[in-house]
Amino acid sequence: MPEDSEKASLLLRILAKAVDLVIIAAAVSIVHQTGYLAGIIYLLISDGLFDGRSLGKKIMRLKVVSVKDGRAGDFRDSILRNSIVASALLVYAIPFFGWILALGIVVFEFLLMLGNSQGMRLGDDLAATKVVNA
Repeated sequence: MPEDSEKASLLLRILAKAVDLVIIAAAVSIVHQTGYLAGIIYLLISDGLFDGRSLGKKIMRLKVVSVKDGRAGDFRDSILRNSIVASALLVYAIPFFGWILALGIVVFEFLLMLGNSQGMRLGDDLAATKVVNA
């Protein structure tokens, strides 16, 4: 891992994810049925689009990198690391308790990210990635 890459700040990561969620919400509102699926697909592949950056990470100048060799995240890494959050979007659609399950997943990921010295959440552990300043 290159020495000049430092752990991304929590605030920048939250802002980057907020930008990505706005994109997902726009897709859902434009075409409700296919927009939901398009939003989940975007979430899954987003960190592989721009050399390890989703649109939100690109704007916030963050990057997903491999903890093994420092290379930029690719589509495989993106799908693995975002599968946990995508599952939250899927369970959100369950009537009555879906939003509680989704909130639980997101809070769990946030707490893991907050408590990890490298800012890694469960999705990062699965993909062996972390988010750094670009």
